[in-house]
Amino acid sequence: MLRQLEQVEDPNLLVGSSTSDDAAVYRLNNDMAIVQTVDYFTPVVDDPYTFGLITAANALSDIYAMGAKPLLALNIIGFPTKTLPLEVMVQILKGGAEKVKEAGAIPAGGHTIEDEELKYGLSVTGVVHPERIVTNAGARPGDTLILTKPLGIGIVTTALRGDLVDKATYQGAVELMVTLNNRAARVMIETGINACTDVTGFGLLGHLYEMLAASGVGARLRLPAIPVLRQARSLAGMGIIPAGAYRNLNYLDDFLTWEGGIEDVDRLVLADPQTSGGLLMAVPGDKTEIVMDGLLAEGVAAAEIGEVIDAKPRILVINS
Repeated sequence: MLRQLEQVEDPNLLVGSSTSDDAAVYRLNNDMAIVQTVDYFTPVVDDPYTFGLITAANALSDIYAMGAKPLLALNIIGFPTKTLPLEVMVQILKGGAEKVKEAGAIPAGGHTIEDEELKYGLSVTGVVHPERIVTNAGARPGDTLILTKPLGIGIVTTALRGDLVDKATYQGAVELMVTLNNRAARVMIETGINACTDVTGFGLLGHLYEMLAASGVGARLRLPAIPVLRQARSLAGMGIIPAGAYRNLNYLDDFLTWEGGIEDVDRLVLADPQTSGGLLMAVPGDKTEIVMDGLLAEGVAAAEIGEVIDAKPRILVINS
């Protein structure tokens, strides 16, 4: 849809919408640029405080993916006052504020409207040096693809609505969603990588393809190396799959090649929409070990899931 809009051209707009990156970046001076993002969605869990934590972590992730430091966050909330008590809103905002503070940023108000369906999100502002921006457009052949959180969050939260997920799996998914990507971002900034994006609503395949299209390269993924949440694959095998996974997979159909007898369930897991998912990094081959060691030292359960290849923007998934 954005292709139908006139492209904005300004020498100080360092990152806009043309590469489908995680946030916009505007240069203030030679030493500082602001990074701006906004994200909101409907509840993925029943507990309002936890929903606030998750939503804030998700919004902050865009800032971390750009290699920036979050400074300020504003709430955006649509609330059904006729059907829910205002205490629900209070708990959501408390959760959001708590996560923003954990990130070292300031929760500074926001805007609320009455809505038939509950929606919550945040607009987050960060800062970064103009020469140290990490975008999704720098992936190079030979880079290692590293993922910092397992997939399956969308499947698990879908199963939650039907009480089909066990307690351990649910708690694991919540723990992932409320975890900031700050530690992973710190490692990538200190080490230096070629490209990064966070994995959210378009799933691993969708966000990887955006990186490839922006960088003009292809990628090879190794299915057995890709981490997946406990019970997610079995739930997907039962047909518990969010509609977004089907949309993501259908949209990418012309850009995917599958080798090695990959089942439909696995294809949908790779397209599963994530909420507050991990970072997907394109790391120069000679830095792979140091990045992985740094992530593990920070307690980030990262995995090497594939590599960038010299090819047109498309994804080859192999079952080996």
